[in-house]
Amino acid sequence: MNKTLRALVFGGTPLSSLAAEAAFTALRVFAGLSMSLAHGLGKLPPGEQFVGFVGKLGFPAPTLFAWAAALSEFLGGILLAIGLFTRPAAFFVLFTMGVAALKVHAADPYLKKEMAFLYGVIALAFTLAGAGRLSIDCLIRKGK
Repeated sequence: MNKTLRALVFGGTPLSSLAAEAAFTALRVFAGLSMSLAHGLGKLPPGEQFVGFVGKLGFPAPTLFAWAAALSEFLGGILLAIGLFTRPAAFFVLFTMGVAALKVHAADPYLKKEMAFLYGVIALAFTLAGAGRLSIDCLIRKGK
């Protein structure tokens, strides 16, 4: 893998202290596992009801988009938690949470949108910053 692609996929900005890294890692692991187990697992495999719901949102190929949403939440959450392919996984979670907040819950009060926005902002942070030093991505980046 060339250096630029490696930096894009596995890159990130290292945090300055071990305590900050530990906190960042705790957030990554907790948010990833919560996303995966509380929100993604129940959507796999996407059932007729979920596929129909995705179709009513106006997405073409609702089965494909239902799988994409379910895998973004489940697999994206697992990858985020273990710190592997963190930036791409977080990007897909961010996109899915954007759809949840701005499309699915568009007419709902903020209280219903809050969870999607919260996961979205967490995903944005990991999309931009990467997983940190305490991650599989960091081991790969260093070539170990």
